[in-house]
Amino acid sequence: MAKRDWITKDFGWKLFSLFLAVAFWIAIRRNIGETPAPVMPFASADTVTYTNLPVLAVSADADVHNAQIVPKVVTVSLSGPSAVIAILEENKVHAVVNLTGIDAASGLRLPVDVSTPAAVTVNKIDPPKVGVTFSPPAE
Repeated sequence: MAKRDWITKDFGWKLFSLFLAVAFWIAIRRNIGETPAPVMPFASADTVTYTNLPVLAVSADADVHNAQIVPKVVTVSLSGPSAVIAILEENKVHAVVNLTGIDAASGLRLPVDVSTPAAVTVNKIDPPKVGVTFSPPAE
């Protein structure tokens, strides 16, 4: 194969590949030089505490109607931007105990998970764990 054929064979593909390589190089080079903006804590943060928030049992593979949770309510302290906390409603905050993968339990202590809207942080859950007694329904 002659040197001329080595350069001119599939010239369109070679030119396209060179274009892509330069485009990727520019895109990556541009992002490397930038430093991300520092994450600032909330400029104006508020805290709210919900007492007597009911704890719900959830499971992906079992009926949890028979689950008994002690205590049935928890106290949750949340913080976030003032604008978000001002419009936050108690029904948007959920305390759950995950029973997925548990067929039966007696006196089991499981952690309470709290789901909140975006930008809201859970500060404290009291108590952090609850007792669970769970038996599958009789068939």
